[in-house]
Amino acid sequence: MTLALQTLRLDGAAIGCATIDGKTYRLTDLGAPATVAALFEDWPRWVAHLRAAKPTAPALADDLEVLAPLQFPGKILCAGANYYDHSAEMGVQDLRKEAQRLFFFFKPPRNAVVGPGATVRKPIGTNAMDWEVELALVIGKTARNVTVADALDHVAAYTVAIDFSARDHNRAPETFYKLDWVAGKGHDTCCPMGPRLIPADEIGDAMDLALSLSVNGETKQNARTGGMIFSIAEQIATASRIMTLDPGDVILTGTPAGVGAPKGTFLSVGDQVTATIEKIGALTVTIQPEG
Repeated sequence: MTLALQTLRLDGAAIGCATIDGKTYRLTDLGAPATVAALFEDWPRWVAHLRAAKPTAPALADDLEVLAPLQFPGKILCAGANYYDHSAEMGVQDLRKEAQRLFFFFKPPRNAVVGPGATVRKPIGTNAMDWEVELALVIGKTARNVTVADALDHVAAYTVAIDFSARDHNRAPETFYKLDWVAGKGHDTCCPMGPRLIPADEIGDAMDLALSLSVNGETKQNARTGGMIFSIAEQIATASRIMTLDPGDVILTGTPAGVGAPKGTFLSVGDQVTATIEKIGALTVTIQPEG
């Protein structure tokens, strides 16, 4: 059996759904909670339930509007500069792992998350809107000060994310801190996710997945998750020492080389961006005017 989770728009409402062996059903027609978010409150129970469930209604049509699968995360933590090749293209001189420090920044969980389509607005006032494909994970079990060995036990599912940023707003050379992560990364609509969530046990080794991103059909990023400096397990363990990770929280795990900043190539209104990750699928968005 293959299982995926989605949120679709039906009769004007966001409906939690599960796709089982290619057919999509409302979660409630499978005897589960109405929203995808509610599944993570008791993930082991609900994922087992969905795999054994018998639908009580026909499958849904294939042409419903796809929304972000998780409406909405509790927290969104993003790992910065976490691929060797991306660090190199951004000018890091010493690429040894022991010379790096894993750090995170936040995306606003309610305002930044959108699904596929004409959903992403260009940040107000930016001339340097950049792209980053990222493997995103959803926490399914509370994690506080967990070990690297146990960290992956806390992952419920994976999805595709794009971290859009305003590079010109991120830089603050005239200030003591030199960088402004909120101004650079915290914009509305700039964390599309989807189109579906895949349970972690169906992904297998998440540290060996192909991921890519194209702009208007031209491939910009093409790598494998094995290029991370700090593994997914290390990221969860580190984050859990800083704060409690709750079910429904999301971690974006970093991006490989191929972003626009090193070449001074940035996004414009009307550009189409497609991010694809092996075993999950493709997420396509179109950049809309500022707002």
